[in-house]
Amino acid sequence: MKQTEILYNGRCPICSAEIVHYRKQAEATKAALRFTDLHDADLSEWQLSAEQATRRLHARHNGQIISGFPAFLILWQHLPRMRWLARLLSLPVLRQIAEIGYNHLAAPALYALHKRREAKAA
Repeated sequence: MKQTEILYNGRCPICSAEIVHYRKQAEATKAALRFTDLHDADLSEWQLSAEQATRRLHARHNGQIISGFPAFLILWQHLPRMRWLARLLSLPVLRQIAEIGYNHLAAPALYALHKRREAKAA
């Protein structure tokens, strides 16, 4: 399996904590994953603006850029302890519910928190 790269927002404490958890699993199992903070990345290689990159989790897998909930599925498929979750949430109805939850609740909430933190820091 080729290495899959995960692009995440390292300035988001929630995102960073989650990535630390995934990175530990990846290292322990020698999973073919690489984690890149979007603030250290050349986003033109991802074909993303900073705004787009900040709004969702992204993965580069087999030369394809995958964003949002499908990026989580790719990530989880690489981690032995998370594969069950990837299989479960890949089921049609559950996937639709998870995508709605991520796209309309989790991602917008995390982005709004990020914007507030950035405004306070400025």
